[in-house]
Formats: sequence, structure tokens, C-alpha cells
Amino acid sequence: MSNNSDSKKKNKKQSETTLEMVPIFIMGKKHDVPATLTIQKAFEYAGYQLVRGCGCRGGICGACGTVYRFPDSYRIEVGLACQTVVKPNMYISQIPFFPANKAVYDIEELEPTGSTVWALYPEIFKCVGCGTCTRSCPMDIDVMEYISRAIRGDIAGAAELSFDCVMCGLCTVRCPSEEVQYNIGILTRRLYGRHIAKRAKHLEDAVENVKQKKFDKGVKKLKKMDIDKLKEIYSARETEPQFGPEEWEPENKDYLITE
Repeated sequence: MSNNSDSKKKNKKQSETTLEMVPIFIMGKKHDVPATLTIQKAFEYAGYQLVRGCGCRGGICGACGTVYRFPDSYRIEVGLACQTVVKPNMYISQIPFFPANKAVYDIEELEPTGSTVWALYPEIFKCVGCGTCTRSCPMDIDVMEYISRAIRGDIAGAAELSFDCVMCGLCTVRCPSEEVQYNIGILTRRLYGRHIAKRAKHLEDAVENVKQKKFDKGVKKLKKMDIDKLKEIYSARETEPQFGPEEWEPENKDYLITE
């Protein structure tokens, strides 16, 4: 154990001599880390074990909202730890759970109108148009604009503009009007998806096939296979080409509904 530990320390020291190292401060403590790392990887390099706020590690889940500052700067910077690359002398702190207003509703009972949004999130009218939410967004979404459209009752427009939101909450953390932009955005997307968007014929057909138990035969066949056979089938499966024709079908049609 001792020799292994000494070997790891030696390898780490050798790697540090070949990498550009930068000083960062995590919760006030200084650490030297490679300049190419993201904040999230720098935490681990410094010896921290991430047990929350790490999620997908790819800018999708929005779990790793982080604030940081630089010496002699008045600005509070924000970003996702999995996307933001470290810079010299960053003072970093991860944001814990941030309490925010979350309306409870039954989407089936709501109307896709501005009045619905206003009733559930009346604080939307406190928006002062400062644009802090937009500047804080790691997904480059025009947050202020989709909030403006929600205020005007343009549900479809707000849903479209907020589509790429990862619910990280950085807009809400910085908002001087104490709005919850990301919850307003997801409300407009739910209203649009349930009440405005045209029904997808292929999806309705697929749901109907499930209700009629047309997939049951194939599912039962798979359930009788052992784990090794399932792995073999999974590894050999045909995948739809990225730019294939709309009418593409796999050669093996054992699990397609052909009747």
C-alpha cells in the first residue's frame, strides 16, 4: 500500500511538471490544478469527492451551478462547473439548493394563455428588463425575451425560446426581481406541448399499438432470453443512420409491428 501510494504521488508530481498549472481557490483554500480542467474536474483533481451537483457532466442536467470571482473584480461570475474551464486565481463556490417558487397545477385543466402564466407566477410582472437573466444563462438563451413573451401571452414563442433550458437556476439566483424564469419557461413548454402543438400521428399510432398489446409477443420473447443473449442482441442491433431516409427500417423486423 505504501509503495503504491508513493508511486501515485511521484506520477502526479511528474505530470504536474509537464502541465501548465494555475492557482484556484475552492471554498477559500488554494489548490494548483492543470489549466485545461473544467471546474468540476478541478474539484476532483484537488481531492474533493463529488456526491451532489455533478449530474450528467455534459451541460445537460443543470445540476452544477457555480459562482466565482476574480481578485480586484466587483463582478460575480456564474456558470456550469462541467462547462467552465478554470482560470488563474478563481475563487469558487458551488451553489447549494436554491429555494424558488414552484407552482402546483394540473396541466389538463389549464388554458394555454397569458392569464394562466400570470395567475401561477404573478411575480413575472416585477421584471425590470435588466437582462441579468440572459447574461447569466450558460445555454445562451435570451431569457429576458421569453419572459417578455410570456408576459404578452405568447405561449408558443416563450416555449420555443426557452426550449434549450437545462433548469440550472442561474437566472433565478441573479434576478433582482426574484422571478423563477426556468419554472415559467417549463410551464409555457408544457402548455404548448399539451394544448397548442399538433398531435404527432406516428406517436398516436405507437400509443395505440401499445394499448392493443401488439408489442407483447416480442417483449415476452426477450424476457425468456438469458442475459448473455440479450447482450449479444443489443450489441448487434441496427441503428438508424443519422441522415437516413424517413422510411428507413432495420433489416431484422422481428420486433416491428408488420400486421
